Amino acid sequence: MTHPNPVTTTAAPVGNVKLAFALITSLFFLWAFVHNLEPILIPHLKKACQLSDLQSALIDSSVYLAYFIMAIPAGLVMRKYGYKRGILMGLALYALGAFLFVPAANTRFYALFLGALFIIAAGCAFLETAANPYVTLLGAPESATTRLNLSQSFNGLGSFIAPFLGGKFILSGIEHTPAELAGMTPVALNQYLQSEADSVKTPYIIIGLVVLGVMGLFIITKMPAVQDQAAGRVSSLRSAWRHRHLSGAVIAQFFYVGAQVCVTSFFIRYAKYTSNIPEKQAAAWLGYALLGFLIGRFVGTFLTRFMPANRLLMICSVACMVLLLGALTFQSELAVWAVFAVPFFESIMFPTIFALGINRLGHDREFGSSLLVMSVAGGAVFPLFMGLISDRSNIQIAYIVPLLCFLVVAWYGWKGHIVKEEREKGGMGEGSFA
Repeated sequence: MTHPNPVTTTAAPVGNVKLAFALITSLFFLWAFVHNLEPILIPHLKKACQLSDLQSALIDSSVYLAYFIMAIPAGLVMRKYGYKRGILMGLALYALGAFLFVPAANTRFYALFLGALFIIAAGCAFLETAANPYVTLLGAPESATTRLNLSQSFNGLGSFIAPFLGGKFILSGIEHTPAELAGMTPVALNQYLQSEADSVKTPYIIIGLVVLGVMGLFIITKMPAVQDQAAGRVSSLRSAWRHRHLSGAVIAQFFYVGAQVCVTSFFIRYAKYTSNIPEKQAAAWLGYALLGFLIGRFVGTFLTRFMPANRLLMICSVACMVLLLGALTFQSELAVWAVFAVPFFESIMFPTIFALGINRLGHDREFGSSLLVMSVAGGAVFPLFMGLISDRSNIQIAYIVPLLCFLVVAWYGWKGHIVKEEREKGGMGEGSFA
C-alpha cells in the first residue's frame, strides 16, 4: 500500500493561517474533553451497570482500540480527499457517538455504551490524524514542536474542564455499599441503577450539539491550501517504519498513552481506596490534577525554546516514575497527592514524542502520523492489566503498570529519538530536536 509524498503548507494569507490554526486547535480541546470524561464514566458505569474493575476498564479499551483500527483509514482519507473532508468525517462520527448515549442509557446495555464510545473515538482518530501534522505544517519547521505544544495546551484545557463538569452533571455522589444494594427490593434497585444511567444523557446530547456547531464552522471556512512537495515520490507503512526514531516513537507513544490513561482512569477508585475520598470530591481532585496538566503544557512549550525536547521528555518521565513509586508505597492522603502531581509532568509527553517521531520524515510524514495515532492503542491494553491486578489485589498495587510504562518513555528521550545519520543525509525535513 503506497501513496504520494505528504504535504507542506503553501503560501496563504496570514489571516487564513491564523483562523485555520484556531479552528484546528479547537479540535484538540474537543477530543481531550470527551476522553477525560472517561475517568468519570468508569466509576459511574461501574455502578450503573454493576461491573468489575476489569469490565469497567473496557471503556478505555473500546476507545483506544478505535484509534488503532481507524488511524490508517483516516490517513488514507486525508490523502485522497484532503484534511478538511477528513476532519468533517471525524466530527460527524464524534457527534453520532455522543447521541448514541441516549439509547445506551435508556437500555442500560453496557455493550451499547462501549459501541458509542468506539464511534466517538473513531471520529477522534480522524481528527487527531489530521490535526497533529496539520499544525506542524502551519509555519516554520523549526518551530513545529513549539506550535504543536501550544495547540496541545488547549488539549490540556479540555482535560481540566471535563472532570469538573462530569463530576457535577454525571456523578450522583450516591455510593451504596454491596450490602445496601443487596438489601434493596428489585424495583428500588432498578430505579437506582436507571437514575444513575440516565444522568449521562443530557451531557452527551450537549456535546453532540457543540460538535455539530464546530462542524458547521469548518464547512463554511476556507482552510489554507496544501500541496505535494516532491512529486513522484511514494510512501508506505514499511518505508515509514524504517525510520528508527519513528518506530521508537510509536513504541514510546504506545506506553505513554497507556500510562496516561491508567493514571487518570482509576484515579477516583484510587482516591477512594487509599484515602476514602468520595467520588464527587475525587472528581474535583482529578480536575485540579488536570489543571496541572494544562499548566504543564504551557510550561513545557516555554521550556522547549531553551532545552532539547528529548531531554525534557526524559526528565519528566523520571519525575513520573518517582511520584508513582510514592503512590505505591504511601499509606495516607499523601499517596493521592503523588498521583495528583503526575499529570503535570505527563503534559509535554504526547506532543514531544509526536514531534520527535515525525522529525525529518519528509515524504513519510503522513504514514508516520498514522502510525503514531495508532500507537495510542496502549490506552486499550494497559488499563486491562490495571483492572486485572486491582480485582486480584487492590488498585494501589495496580499503579505499578504506569510506572513501568514511563520507563519506556524515558528510554525514548534518552536514546530512542536519535535520527540515524543516513536519514539526515537525505535532507528530508526539519532540523534535529536532539
